[in-house]
Amino acid sequence: MRFVAPIFVALGFCLALTPVAFAEGADGENGRYSMTPAPDGFLRLDTRTGAVSLCKVENGSARCQAAADERSALQDEIDRLSRENARLSAAAKTAPAPTTRNGLPNQSDFNRAMDFAEQFIRRMMRVMRDAESNPDKI
Repeated sequence: MRFVAPIFVALGFCLALTPVAFAEGADGENGRYSMTPAPDGFLRLDTRTGAVSLCKVENGSARCQAAADERSALQDEIDRLSRENARLSAAAKTAPAPTTRNGLPNQSDFNRAMDFAEQFIRRMMRVMRDAESNPDKI
């Protein structure tokens, strides 16, 4: 007798899940559209094509409008970026390479970099001197 009650509970649980399993199988095999509630009606997803429509019930009938197709907008952006990438890659291949020796910059490039660094340091020192002499401006 002690084992009969758990068996009935397990049998009841299995029977309760049976309609859910059949419903899922029917949607997966035969259901083309998936409906999702939305504030103004419901969204209809065509599971075969991926198209989304916003549907509203008006005067007892459903009226559906296709949603903005974001997929084509994203594909357009991907295509544009691919073209730009190809253009920049081609430009990089045709650009003259800097004159280097053993992967190091030449003397002209080094002198130019040092001139920029010197200008930067001089300006920073001037800013610091100005800040020391006028602490109220900070």
